[in-house]
Amino acid sequence: MMKRILLITCVLLFGFLNYAQEIRPTKNVILMIADGTSQSVLTASRWTKIYRNAGNKLNIDPWLCGTVSTFSSNAPIGDSAPTTSCYMTGIAAQASNISIYPVADPANDLVKLNPDSAYQPLVTILEAMQKEQKKAAGLVVTCEFPHATPADCASHFYNRSDYKVLAPQMAYNNLEVMFGGGNEYVTEDMKQHFRNTGTAYIKDDKDALMKYDGERVWALFGQREIPYDLDRDTMNVPSLAQMTSKALEVLNKNKKGFFLMVEGSKIDFAAHANDPAGIISEYLAFDEAIGKAIDFARKDKNTTVVVLADHGNSGFSIGRNGMIKSYTRMTLEDLFGTFSKYKKTTVGLEKILLSTKPDSLKQVFKIYTGIDLTEDELNSLKGANNYKVDDYMNAANVQNLAYFITKIMNSHSNFGFTSSGHTGEDVFLAVYHPRNQRPTGNIRNNEVNNYLFKAAGLKTSLKEQANDIYSKHTDVFAGMEYRIENQPDKPIKLIVKHKTGVLEIPAFSSVGKFNEKPFDIGSVVVYIDKNNTFYLPKNLRNKFK
Repeated sequence: MMKRILLITCVLLFGFLNYAQEIRPTKNVILMIADGTSQSVLTASRWTKIYRNAGNKLNIDPWLCGTVSTFSSNAPIGDSAPTTSCYMTGIAAQASNISIYPVADPANDLVKLNPDSAYQPLVTILEAMQKEQKKAAGLVVTCEFPHATPADCASHFYNRSDYKVLAPQMAYNNLEVMFGGGNEYVTEDMKQHFRNTGTAYIKDDKDALMKYDGERVWALFGQREIPYDLDRDTMNVPSLAQMTSKALEVLNKNKKGFFLMVEGSKIDFAAHANDPAGIISEYLAFDEAIGKAIDFARKDKNTTVVVLADHGNSGFSIGRNGMIKSYTRMTLEDLFGTFSKYKKTTVGLEKILLSTKPDSLKQVFKIYTGIDLTEDELNSLKGANNYKVDDYMNAANVQNLAYFITKIMNSHSNFGFTSSGHTGEDVFLAVYHPRNQRPTGNIRNNEVNNYLFKAAGLKTSLKEQANDIYSKHTDVFAGMEYRIENQPDKPIKLIVKHKTGVLEIPAFSSVGKFNEKPFDIGSVVVYIDKNNTFYLPKNLRNKFK
């Protein structure tokens, strides 16, 4: 085991030295993540553009410079939570971890860990730029806002699924911009905090977002995630590119600069469902957003843009077993002709077919796919056991109507899939820097963090910042009287009593009370029930001086 950790440490060190050049910091940093996007998705998307006479290059193409090995702390195949967490904090993490130090797993760990640091929240690049440099911060996604990737940027917990813990942290981290889905997760307490901080909250109103002229805004569309781009109501729901442009407009009002993370969230959703129409259309929508970011950076001349995926998904391939011709004889038309007639994702087509009379299924299916259904195919649709998929990661295996639509569409195309889950191949890396100072070759996920740190011009290490901002309450208030209040259906609080008064610190908030008077704590406070510990700033002890 020690040999394995030593080998990986040496590889990481070699990779770091390979690109440890001086990097000129830039005022702004834009990180763009194509969730669950394998390299083959870029190839298929590029060929799709060529087939459609829409050009022969993707916006990402001129800036591709290497590959990234992404992994969890104890497994070579990662999920979005630990992989983006590593990009943001520099520490490899376990599955489901949101920007916290992982629990050591000595039998399987791929990196050396300190068991005593388990569960400590880790400062992210976004938080560091906010606190050290007073820069603006924004997130733009197409999933619900507390989903793993955006949550990794502005919250901390061991469980990516606990939105009741993650969502308030993101609100109390005082983002200047949050665009995406997830109105369902905005609580009354969060709305009040928006009012207290002068943050506009726009709900399901594209026009209001496009006209917004202030400096702090959350704009969310839908109860959970935003519809796939192919299925989107373009009059009422903005595209990822439109949201990216608006985010840049708002964030650029901060003269000190900004950090922006943009995620093509639902490429991953479509890959889990083995839906090539969803995968490629979602990537192309993400690529349009890349174009907006690069255009801004080139004009600004003081912005770094880093584009990459967090992991592969589904083993998506151009070509599969069972094609009607030898792979060398498959023409552009053979590979992309039928697929290019698909006007909806499988989810979008399912919604249409659910409201279609059985006698019209065959006709409607052809309108949206160009496919003439066989009797067997038609019967499979009619006999579908249609029920909701609670876990989008399992969509390819649930035999509802969408499952049979996917099966039919894929049987008429020539794309292949090996899985409905994540895969462990290296992912692409593209970087724009005004002086072309960028990593090349293969780097590891923690090295992405190192590059972001340098490009941002940060001075204090993230580890030092984490020790200052996320210290254990038992250390901060040693020698004082304190207790944790954890009652059902009430906010979890730390109460500290000392000579000069009473300090009240709620979990997952950045607003406390001292002698009943509210004050800004300066960072989000995190409570971990696993060890019954609050993590908060060291300087809170000074309230009693």
